[in-house]
Amino acid sequence: MNIYVAISATIALALSIFSFPLLNNFYLLKLTPATTTTTTTNLEADLVVTNGVIFTGDDSLLFADSMAIKNGRIVSVGNYSAVQQLAADGTNVLNLQGKVVVPGFIDSHVHFIPGGLQMARVKLRGVSHKDEFVRRVKEAVKNSKKGSWILGGGWNNDLWGGDLPMASWIDDITPHNPVWLSRMDGHMGLANSVALQLVGITNLSEDPNGGTIMKTSSGEPTGLLIDAAMKLILPWIPEVSVDERREALLRASNLALSRGVTTVVDFGRYYPGESVQLSWEDFADVYQWASYSEKMKIRVCLFFPLETWSSLADLINKTGHVLSDWVYLGGVKAFADGSLGSNSALFHEPYADEPHNYGLQVMELESLLSMTMASDKSGLQVAIHAIGDRANDLVLDMYKSVVVTTGKRDQRFRIEHAQHLASGTAARFGDQGIVASMQVWTTFWQSIVNPLLISTDVWNFRYTIGPIHIIAVLVSIFDGLFCYMLVTCRPRNNFSYIFTIFMKRI
Repeated sequence: MNIYVAISATIALALSIFSFPLLNNFYLLKLTPATTTTTTTNLEADLVVTNGVIFTGDDSLLFADSMAIKNGRIVSVGNYSAVQQLAADGTNVLNLQGKVVVPGFIDSHVHFIPGGLQMARVKLRGVSHKDEFVRRVKEAVKNSKKGSWILGGGWNNDLWGGDLPMASWIDDITPHNPVWLSRMDGHMGLANSVALQLVGITNLSEDPNGGTIMKTSSGEPTGLLIDAAMKLILPWIPEVSVDERREALLRASNLALSRGVTTVVDFGRYYPGESVQLSWEDFADVYQWASYSEKMKIRVCLFFPLETWSSLADLINKTGHVLSDWVYLGGVKAFADGSLGSNSALFHEPYADEPHNYGLQVMELESLLSMTMASDKSGLQVAIHAIGDRANDLVLDMYKSVVVTTGKRDQRFRIEHAQHLASGTAARFGDQGIVASMQVWTTFWQSIVNPLLISTDVWNFRYTIGPIHIIAVLVSIFDGLFCYMLVTCRPRNNFSYIFTIFMKRI
């Protein structure tokens, strides 16, 4: 992806040349409350960064070449002759040699601890052949004890032509180990026959509400479980230890930082079929531990399952939203439908390869409305997952009903993904003041691999959404010419997505 980095840096550098005349002798950023009364002559920076192309985001000085940092805060940015005045004998000086500096990226939709856990399991992300899929599972079995669970995931069947994996792919190599391998979107997983037998899934098993047990034409389970059907197997998988989850946080944090991500909005270990208590366990066992023991490396905004809205409201009433410099209590989240890759996203029209399948409505609308109403009355921000066009329309209608009852204010209701929209739906986001939390990895994949999959309305979103900004746009430079859209669900190379959006805009 070096080409994307080079293009991004070249654009910023070229435009900065025109901005350098704007540099004054000294440019002082607004200081934090703790240092507003301190004069610049009394400041001795811990670090001075020089010879860079520093994007400030401030129209009065869009670019600078140097900045000073003290106690983890940027206290000054401008040209070197001014910033160097804050350097003392103990100040570290870093010469960037012309490199570009931008604010840390904010990923507004991740499942952080699950991502960290996955990094230590069978890695199937990017696998493009059945043989490689099987080889990686076989390798994991060699390093596992008889009877222990083989866990992993990240697979994407589109990469090998679209055929969904089956238990028969791996049964011969896993005769003594139950296996569970989740799809990249978290809405589908593959179990081998040992796992199916262990949990009692047979040809007589019926689909649970909001889920599907995939079966062959003869009625035998294929091993694939979709959305709420995953709850049939997930309780059988041994609980991850506290130490493993803490290690997962640190592992994911290091990866995020290596990609330039400094803040995430974490929706936790909450998927259809999972226990709603997992997010609360991670909050207590992992995030509070990391915050109190000063092991946090990036800032997190935490969302909790909608079903637990009253617990979050009580906690915020006691502590407020801000628990520390690192942890912020955000809001609640629910699911309206499944995912496109699992054929469970809810559409007005049926799937082309399944003429009787319109997708799944994961939660009953009456229940969704009731809990959203209660959350809103308690002052909580609500985020609802919706991918299919029908699911998006249902959630928009529901949000409208809530506002009619509770009154209009700055609720900042979110729709997570907003991936496929019916004609004219995009404008409703702006009209209703709904935040569209779009994930650019989906638009990247669909625009590059199969442009026919994506609605024109998605690309028109930036223009038709009205006064509400897409939450995925972190920084809009040069009047929207170049948008940073960095919402990935899992940390990865950000510049590929920046390049995608940039190319689409021009």
